[in-house]
Amino acid sequence: MLLAALALTAQVTITGHVVDRTGQPVAGATVTLVEARQAVTTRADGSFSFSSVPSGTYTLVARRIGYAPVARQLNLIQSTADVSLTVGDVPFRAEPITVTSMRGAVETFLSPMPVSVLSAERVHREAGISLAKSVSALPGVRDVSTGLQIGKPMVRGLYGPRVLVLHDGSRLEDYSWSEEDGPSIDARLAERVEVIRGPASVLYGSDALSGVVNVLPEELPGPRAPLRGAIEAYTQTNNIELGSAAKLEGALGDRLSWRVAGTGRFAGSYRTPVGEVAHTGFLSANVDGAGAYRGDNHSATLRFSHYGGEFKLLEANGPPAPPAGGAQTEEGPERVLLDDRVQIAGNHLWSGFHLETRAQFQRHALQEKSDECVPPPGQTTCTPPPPGQEAVALDLLLNTATADVVGHHTLGSRVRGTVGLSGMLQSNDSRGPIFLVPGATINSGALFAMEEISVGDRMRILLGGRGDTRHLSADANTQLQLQDDSRSWTSSTAHAGVVLSATSAFAFVADVGMGWRAPTLFDLYANGPHLAEARFEVGDRTLEPERALNTDVGVRWATGRVRADVTGFVNTVNDFIYLTPTAQTQNGLQVFRHVQSDARLTGAEGLIEVNVTDPLTVRLQHDFVRGEKRGSASGPLPLMPPPRTVLGGQLRSTRLRWARYASLGLEAERVEKQTRLDPNDFPTEGYTLINVDTEIERAVGRRAFRFDFDVRNASNRNYRDFLSRYKQFAPSPGINFILRLSTEL
Repeated sequence: MLLAALALTAQVTITGHVVDRTGQPVAGATVTLVEARQAVTTRADGSFSFSSVPSGTYTLVARRIGYAPVARQLNLIQSTADVSLTVGDVPFRAEPITVTSMRGAVETFLSPMPVSVLSAERVHREAGISLAKSVSALPGVRDVSTGLQIGKPMVRGLYGPRVLVLHDGSRLEDYSWSEEDGPSIDARLAERVEVIRGPASVLYGSDALSGVVNVLPEELPGPRAPLRGAIEAYTQTNNIELGSAAKLEGALGDRLSWRVAGTGRFAGSYRTPVGEVAHTGFLSANVDGAGAYRGDNHSATLRFSHYGGEFKLLEANGPPAPPAGGAQTEEGPERVLLDDRVQIAGNHLWSGFHLETRAQFQRHALQEKSDECVPPPGQTTCTPPPPGQEAVALDLLLNTATADVVGHHTLGSRVRGTVGLSGMLQSNDSRGPIFLVPGATINSGALFAMEEISVGDRMRILLGGRGDTRHLSADANTQLQLQDDSRSWTSSTAHAGVVLSATSAFAFVADVGMGWRAPTLFDLYANGPHLAEARFEVGDRTLEPERALNTDVGVRWATGRVRADVTGFVNTVNDFIYLTPTAQTQNGLQVFRHVQSDARLTGAEGLIEVNVTDPLTVRLQHDFVRGEKRGSASGPLPLMPPPRTVLGGQLRSTRLRWARYASLGLEAERVEKQTRLDPNDFPTEGYTLINVDTEIERAVGRRAFRFDFDVRNASNRNYRDFLSRYKQFAPSPGINFILRLSTEL
């Protein structure tokens, strides 16, 4: 009977228009029906339509670069619905909705979890080779960088395996233990990026201990969409980088749609105010292809993603001295990365219930090459590679299969929630010749639920829980002096939050969440030379999982002219795992050991944006983190980000005769000196950077062209970023001019 009732769900047609604040139609805007995973583009008169949508509650979002996005919640009970959406002139960085903080659409302003969103506008501007660099503009988020090529997102002072990176909701598995292995995804192909600041293990399990970064692609085009394309070319002067991005999309009748997109990048070594830093160039290519079938109540999407790159790395003990009378030689280690993913997702809609199914297979291959010769453990000699060539030192292959079944339900008008099952099967193949870790298999499973309850019109309560189980089997390895080993962990986590809305413009938010992280293979079993880091790593097989308890308290204010969000947090982590140097050496390298200590991180992030007049918006942002070891190993945690303040302004207009819109932005970023140092830290001075952004979109015939000209470090400041791996050997990049031209085909 239930299945019969679901099959008889009424179908609704949605029509509407997108206009600006003067009532003029906005053509080329993307209108997304979030829960249905459908998107259409507005016509020349600003109109759009969705047909055969099951009755229920939906979130409708309109986005157009150059305008502020707008969202509307719809309760579809009649056969037709007509909607008018008004996009703003000033695109605040905050998106009106987030899908990451509840694994379903929720208003950003009313999300109990602290969340930041990098909108399409900012993704377009910030999307370099490093995802971490793109999201580091958000409050509470930083970039642990390796030159201009590799970065790892840091959320509230923690990074690596404590920050989970997702692609459209599916977790990315990589060798995040290493500072030279960043997320295998190019943010330029994303529509937006959402970041949860704080533990989210109830929704996402192990590794979501400090935060979650979800890279969300643009929804595929709707029924009978015309063949469309876009192309972009860019260059930046600091490292003579050249790159391009392109996409082509369309539909086959009412049921099938598709998109193919890709990027390519090539760059030389980066330059500082005092000269070039040799052997810091890279090349990369990224391809993303997807196709979807849509029925009346069901849809299925097949996606293939490929990411590959070759990244030159500065020697961990500094650049070699140039030969007498000659230029500096281009020598050093290299990191070669190949990542392929196949994702199958299903979306099933009934009145009051929405079911998502998702499965992904990921193949992540990583090689480390070196022109140095370091004998493996237990040996005293090795054969160096021929002059001018590099030999493979580390060769790892990670195969991961994940599956999720997630249901979203509503109970009346006061209760809605998410329940789900997650599973993972993973194998690590360590192929030498240096076996830093053993081959191993990992399998895990979880059951979770998160419920949101509305109490009256002014209070929302969030309650959730999760149970995880995880099993690891490591293979025997004589080089690592390891016999077959296995271990199992179980974890229970909970989450609770409340949003009190004194008025429609003001909200008080409190959130308490638990997080956990299972030790990695490197935490447990590392026993070998890591050449790119110039250290000999030693793990500890007795390490326990990390467990965190985080408390957030914040206030939010949002009106037509002002948006403010201030949050303070305390994150207590038991059995915190970190690398620490020792006085020992092995194979000519200093020995670093993985050890544990309790830790506490406290801090705050704040953002206020004010639309002073229609064309002028100013923004003030500040964040800081204080990390402490607790117990017998007291003292500052290593690599804590220094306090940062950003002041910026933007002039923008969409009422120009000679352009669809134009803008000019100026930003000053002040980073203080980190005075609380761990013995493993290298001190750096504080600095101020000036950045300039300009953009123009102009129609030429029926085609729109967009031109961007940006300047980073406009004053050519000589500085060293405390979160840079190269800070001991070279300054950070100097002035950088970025030129970008894009158009739709």
